[in-house]
Amino acid sequence: MLARSALDNYLDRKAVDFIEQALEFFTRATKHRPDVSCLWKLLGDTCTSVHVISPTKVNVQVLGSLLGKNAGKQMLKKSELLRLGGRCYSRALQLMALPSIWCDLGINYYRQAEHLTAAGTDMNEINELLEKSLQCLKKAVRLDSKNHLYWNALGVVASCSAIGNYALAQHSFIKSVQAEQINVVAWSNLGVLYLATGNIEQAHEAFKVAQSLEPSYLLCWIGQALIAEAVGSYDTMDLFRHTTELNMHTEGAKGYAHWVCSTLQDKSNRNTELYLYNIVQMNAIPAAQVVLNKYTERNPDDASAFTMLGYLNEYLHLKRQATDAYERSSLTSFSIHQMKNLRVYASIPLTEFDGIVGIALAYFKKGLLQESIKAYEKALSVAESEQDKAHILTALAIIEYKQNRVQTAETLLFKCSLKEPSTESLKALCTLGLVKQDGTLATAALKELLKHEKGDDRIYERCLIASAVYALQGRNVAVQREVSKAVHRNPDNPALWSLLSRLVPLYASQKAKGGAVAGNIAQVLDVNHGKEVLLNIAVNQLAAGCHMLEDEKNNPLKNIQKAIRLCPDNPSAWAVLMAACHAENTVVCLNNTQPKLTDLEMILVATVSAKKNNLPHNYIQTVEDWCLCQAITSLEETGKLSEAEVLCTKGLKSRPEHPALFLLLRQVQCKQLLQSHKELPDNILEELRKTVMASSTSVAAWQWLAKVYQSQRMMVGAEMCYRKSLQLASQQGSWNGKLSSLLRLAMLALEICMANVSNEHWPSLVQEATTEALKLSYCPLAALLQALLQYNRKMGARETRRMLERVVYQPGNPETIVSVARWYLLQHLYAKDDYELIDVSQSTLYRNSISLC
Repeated sequence: MLARSALDNYLDRKAVDFIEQALEFFTRATKHRPDVSCLWKLLGDTCTSVHVISPTKVNVQVLGSLLGKNAGKQMLKKSELLRLGGRCYSRALQLMALPSIWCDLGINYYRQAEHLTAAGTDMNEINELLEKSLQCLKKAVRLDSKNHLYWNALGVVASCSAIGNYALAQHSFIKSVQAEQINVVAWSNLGVLYLATGNIEQAHEAFKVAQSLEPSYLLCWIGQALIAEAVGSYDTMDLFRHTTELNMHTEGAKGYAHWVCSTLQDKSNRNTELYLYNIVQMNAIPAAQVVLNKYTERNPDDASAFTMLGYLNEYLHLKRQATDAYERSSLTSFSIHQMKNLRVYASIPLTEFDGIVGIALAYFKKGLLQESIKAYEKALSVAESEQDKAHILTALAIIEYKQNRVQTAETLLFKCSLKEPSTESLKALCTLGLVKQDGTLATAALKELLKHEKGDDRIYERCLIASAVYALQGRNVAVQREVSKAVHRNPDNPALWSLLSRLVPLYASQKAKGGAVAGNIAQVLDVNHGKEVLLNIAVNQLAAGCHMLEDEKNNPLKNIQKAIRLCPDNPSAWAVLMAACHAENTVVCLNNTQPKLTDLEMILVATVSAKKNNLPHNYIQTVEDWCLCQAITSLEETGKLSEAEVLCTKGLKSRPEHPALFLLLRQVQCKQLLQSHKELPDNILEELRKTVMASSTSVAAWQWLAKVYQSQRMMVGAEMCYRKSLQLASQQGSWNGKLSSLLRLAMLALEICMANVSNEHWPSLVQEATTEALKLSYCPLAALLQALLQYNRKMGARETRRMLERVVYQPGNPETIVSVARWYLLQHLYAKDDYELIDVSQSTLYRNSISLC
């Protein structure tokens, strides 16, 4: 029932999920009672119900026992599932030969033939299935000649084009009407039969009877719309519109969209009464776009439908959706006509440059690369202009690259650059340098590209390539500056704002708040960027440390939830949701409240793994690995160490050479030892050091090892680890890594100073680290650490009070830092017996506590 409801609403993917579940439950039932005919009939119904769904969406897992195998599951495609349905009906007939099951089996054979016809299979097999279908339905009619459903099904099969027995079809529909007077389906089918045979008046009368029996029945209205279209009536569009209002049907949807597009193409009718009523008053464009979206979901191979959808999307200013629709149309159309094009090109003598290039392109799109190379080489020999030669060499380089001949592709592109390079060849050469991680090649190609391509026509592509080159060179600041300059020159370009929002957290995370603003501007300029931009905004807000306690309406968690609602199939969005949940849990723990977003780790990991779609394998693997590591970290921080260890071990079974997972496993195991507050043996410390060395480029790994050394009172070792993490962060251009390493180094040194260890190295280390941190950006924690160092040196000095007051009264400082500074300020004032200032500080503390409550 759920599957049928989903099919009625054109939710085909959901229907396939329900069908898979139904098959599993019915199969289990037949294991217990294989002698019950109705169970096999229901299995046949379930399998046959996929006949309306596109073959590309039907991949159903079926229990092996239903296929005669012992265990496990097997994936079946549409044709296999329909055949399985026929076998299930046959089994039901063996147990109980009811006419209804004969009818169902006949319909199943008809659906199989229908599917094979659409797939272009051998006609012998199709004719055999149709003959079986006829025999089964005749058998059902002989067993129960008073059942109108059997007569109607026989008429449908007899009237199909492959059989074309219209006399039998007419007789069957009339018998169905005689068996059941109120029979809107048979009258509608009789109307379709008359329409197909050219009897317009009789078709009109049949549809009119059906309408009188049930005015809301959809198919008789579609029939009247087709008749109106055939006779050229002005009511055609209105009738098709009415069918879409009654319910969704593929014929009605495409017919209405066709008439809307035809009316829009006629520019001379804009002020006519017909146009104002049918298009403007009836809100025709969005209505046609909605039904055509559903149509294309079920019919992904209809090129004309995608063309119309792109046209309607253009009118609605949905530029990206229009582009996607046109691309789908061209791909679908090409897959149908590509062999025809090749035959046309092959049938004429090719001596002209354009003709040779045309067949070369046709060969390339067909995947016949060697034939394409030969044709392009022939075109190169007849090309006259240097520009044409450059284009052909670029095309040849692309073909060579597709065959993994990277060096040959590079040589061909160099030939282009030596003569009269085209912008396409320079872009290809630059991209090749990026793929090879060859900074010299990419930089040289970019310089040439910037000389030849000026203006703002392709500013986004140029900016993207330049940013990628700068990132390859390790010039993180230049990446952000390049995009910022482009935004300043083109402030009305939403794609550039979106790109800036995407790159800021990667290469200039200290400006993450600005990245979030850039994302908001991109969304304001073009709402169609919402899917991508909301994700970028959430990432920027996470990088800036924003959370729900600061702003309940505009925070990472809210924005990533919006992004997921817009695009639930994006695995990156679910990964960011995991990060946002972890951040919120961390914040509430710091504020001594109970985390609300708990036990979500495994759900989100499973969700990311399920959202693979057609994305590159390396991208999916990277996202899955990150999510697994994040889930382990979350479990560890919430004290679920055994669960974290199990997850680590499971991950290492599939990825045994993954250094980050191995490091996390050691961290989890080590945490249990550290919680016992016992001194770790030297062999364990050495093992931990080797584990970190295996992840030697990880800033976080060295910081963790430093914490372990610090817990064991190995302060010099901890300092060396923090310095190593700082060195790595500087090499990688990681602003966050540098700041966190400096602050951790300062806190380590301050801890030793507070213990009154008489060594001038540590105070100078605090001062050095905090000064460097403040150079990166204003950091309240660095200012607090400097004030505490001064407090430790000279508790009663005026400079101590001044530094602590600067932290306490600086607007915008986090409350946790301010409260620590205030406590030490009170200690200083008590030591100085300054009761007036003590009263002021205490009253401020009281007011802040009230506001927090």
